[in-house]
Amino acid sequence: MIISLALLLLVTASGTLATYAYDDSGNFPVRLCTGVCTGIAAFGLVGFIVASFLGLTPVAILLTILVLAAPIAFLKNANRRHAIQQDMTNTWRRVRECISRPNRIPFGYAIFYTIVAVILWRAFQRAMIDLPEGIYTGLLNNFGDLPFHISVITSFAYGNNFLPEDPTFAGVRFTYPFLTDFVSAIFLRSGADLRQSMFIENFVVALAFVGVLHRWALELLRDRLAAVLAPVLVFLNGGFGWILLWPALQNYNNRAEFMKSLPVSFTIIPETTWRWGNSVSALLIPQRGFLLGLPLAVIVFTQWWLATGDTEKKREGDTETGSRGDSAGEKEAGTGRQGDAAKTRRKDKFRKATSGRKESNLRVPLSPRLGVSLSPPIQVSPIHHMIAAGVIAGLLPLVHAHSFVAVMVVGAGIALLQRRWREWITFAVVASALALPQMWWSTHNSAVNAARFFEWQYGWDHGKDNAVWFWLKNAGLFIPMTAAAVLWRGKHPLVSRRLLLFLAPFSLCFIVPNVLKMAPWIWDNIKVLFYWWVASAPLVAILLARLWRKGPALKVLALILFGCITFAGALDVAAIVLRSNQYQVFDSNGIGFAELVKAKTEPRSVIIHAPVHNHPVFLTGRRSLMGYPGHIWTHGLDYTQRESEIRRIYAGSADAPLLLQKYVVQYAVVGPHERDLMAVNERFFSRFQVIGEVGGYRLYKITQP
Repeated sequence: MIISLALLLLVTASGTLATYAYDDSGNFPVRLCTGVCTGIAAFGLVGFIVASFLGLTPVAILLTILVLAAPIAFLKNANRRHAIQQDMTNTWRRVRECISRPNRIPFGYAIFYTIVAVILWRAFQRAMIDLPEGIYTGLLNNFGDLPFHISVITSFAYGNNFLPEDPTFAGVRFTYPFLTDFVSAIFLRSGADLRQSMFIENFVVALAFVGVLHRWALELLRDRLAAVLAPVLVFLNGGFGWILLWPALQNYNNRAEFMKSLPVSFTIIPETTWRWGNSVSALLIPQRGFLLGLPLAVIVFTQWWLATGDTEKKREGDTETGSRGDSAGEKEAGTGRQGDAAKTRRKDKFRKATSGRKESNLRVPLSPRLGVSLSPPIQVSPIHHMIAAGVIAGLLPLVHAHSFVAVMVVGAGIALLQRRWREWITFAVVASALALPQMWWSTHNSAVNAARFFEWQYGWDHGKDNAVWFWLKNAGLFIPMTAAAVLWRGKHPLVSRRLLLFLAPFSLCFIVPNVLKMAPWIWDNIKVLFYWWVASAPLVAILLARLWRKGPALKVLALILFGCITFAGALDVAAIVLRSNQYQVFDSNGIGFAELVKAKTEPRSVIIHAPVHNHPVFLTGRRSLMGYPGHIWTHGLDYTQRESEIRRIYAGSADAPLLLQKYVVQYAVVGPHERDLMAVNERFFSRFQVIGEVGGYRLYKITQP
């Protein structure tokens, strides 16, 4: 565990140092949040390339760390070295000041991030619960995804799965984006246990996601209150599902009965048209690739905004060399020990910039830049921002393919509106140079049927509901509030023309998934739809912030609106954090059997077993002839023939020996899952050697003729 934490610290330091090459407006907490996400993604990609030649060995991990140490070269530059030292000094000074002389804004940020960290810690702790009785999960949405991700992690850590085959469908190229699980495999090989290998990555990335969302919203809106609200709206997304609470309240007699009568989720309910799942319970915890893909994409969006803003700033004559704020994302005039006179001048400029605004203490300067007195100062051109955005976008295909598609489509839309071809062509070339080889590699000779992914389907997953009514109940007032923010007019419109043109292409992330099925399972369109929500959250946040400042009556309205669009999501998150629900994924006998399999079989063995989602073989890293059909179908693979042949093998049909030979099966499992799901011919399997048995699970060695 200690080695894994050290690796995490090293890759975070690498990613943080790299930000000084392309980001001249972030404070140190912002850089840490960015560095966590980019460092982990680069760690996964470089580590996978090295391991493909050397295996996941200590030498491969060491070589990966040496490659990622390249940003240390930035320390040779005196300006960057000074900037890093001053950033760290300023951050530490502000932490001390927040403790010794609390100020409302930094203290509020400290409370906000502390609460967020506690909630995320608890939520991701319950993603996998390791008890003597077995392995459990604390949320039902993770019941099917957890064993799949475990199978991917163990396939790299224990199964030497290079070049990768689908661990749940042996012999087929693995096209599912796997870098997040590969990083956990590195942690597992470095001494962490299975639960720790996932938790340490999940928690720091989730917390960093809050930070990069906060910073992005602040760059877009220049409003501290709205910038804090934006990540809350993303993490507590939901619709009118909170109305399902009222039937439970009517039947309330005692706490135990009340808790039992509550729905498992207030945002997504199977076999209904409640489909807009909360981001924490339905996306970030179960879908580990999305957890890393989202912050990487938001970092790209931020670099776009910074790169394409320079022309407007020059036109407005904005030359302020701004500052760093007191928490992730905040920019504030004044940056450390540069003399009382300099501080006073900057404070005067800040007052002038915000004069006449009642809410000036919640506004920030229009164009913050690196606040260090260096000669020459660090300057980052729009091209540098776009190169960085391209590199980060290029990491996405093997992290989360849907995120890469969303980024490139939205980027093309913004480019067409802005017509700043030099910057956007630079981004496209850099992103493509990194992404296209990954995409070619993952799809070359693939068994995926691409036709299963695309067909026309109107209204997303609306079922029998009218599409308008479906979205009203699932998204609640979020869509009308987004429209209200855009249409708000007056002396100070909420949404500037520049911001509107920048965010308009994100509407494609709503329109396209509502007319086109983009995956075999229509619900998976949410992986693109959610980017519409992320981009709209700042608009809703600035609307709420403006209402909050308009007087007591509108304050009440702002609170009601905020509650309407977050209460369902808050109930889902509270259910994870506060309830003690546990869903068993693997029992103790299965875990014991998995240890036997790892001890008695070769790493790249092919094992036949019942096609269920939680078979103990997934704990071993060995190749499964066929896992859960639902997972395989969503990956675009045709499993029907193999499933039928597996049933014939277990039935001991006449062609069973030939089928075992066809798939080069080396081991077979006969246990509770096989007996429950299929007719097992015990006489047929008696011809093979039993090499181990644990708790009703029996492992046979298949002798090929």
